Amino acid sequence: MEEKVRLQKVLAQCGVASRRKAEELIERGSVKVNGQTAHIGDKVDPQKDKITVRGKRISAAAKNKHYYIMLHKPRGYVTTMKDEKGRKCVAELVRDVPARVYPVGRLDRESEGLLLMTNDGDFANKVTHPAQHVAKVYRVTVRPDISKEQLEEMRSGMVIDGRKTQPCDVHVLNREEGRVVIEVVLREGRNRQIRKMCEKLGLEVARLKRTMIGQVKLGMLPQGKWRDLTPDEVRRLTAQPNTTVVTENYK
Repeated sequence: MEEKVRLQKVLAQCGVASRRKAEELIERGSVKVNGQTAHIGDKVDPQKDKITVRGKRISAAAKNKHYYIMLHKPRGYVTTMKDEKGRKCVAELVRDVPARVYPVGRLDRESEGLLLMTNDGDFANKVTHPAQHVAKVYRVTVRPDISKEQLEEMRSGMVIDGRKTQPCDVHVLNREEGRVVIEVVLREGRNRQIRKMCEKLGLEVARLKRTMIGQVKLGMLPQGKWRDLTPDEVRRLTAQPNTTVVTENYK
């Protein structure tokens, strides 16, 4: 009896994209099975069916080596593998990785810091799934100042895009005239959340840098460079629960 598997899972296992991104590819009609346009819910036999994405055949039967890396994303790069507008994208920084890896989550163009990349769809799904609540730590420079009331509003949750944010941890790291450096710990992955929270409070974000994901720190990795995650870091990122971070004395 043939064992069939959901198409998006096969695409994720082959390193095409995370499961959610694979579903988007299917919905856009970019995926075909045996020459026929695929649909959400389709199941395939990885050993027998011919699967193509944008005309390129996917070797579903092959057991490709999985890569797990961290990249220190600089400002000015978009978190995508290809950009129709010709902007610099993170794919340019990982060309020497021996496999096609893709971003796990996002950092907006003007943000910098820790970005995970992989060709393991199951890993990407575990790290980004809302139920996992993987904590992410950001070092944010705001202008001109931030009050106790504004800090408390950020901590308790704010309505942005018509929906209230989850409570988060916020504290001041450094305060100078005209600027304050705060540390923000988020446990949800909403688009440009910190920037939108600050904008609503009337604060200018001068710099935003992600320094940790779960228990994995960016450390001293230079801007624009990448390194492999250690087996222990991979294990910690996918372990449950993954909501506690230790940030004291971290620079």
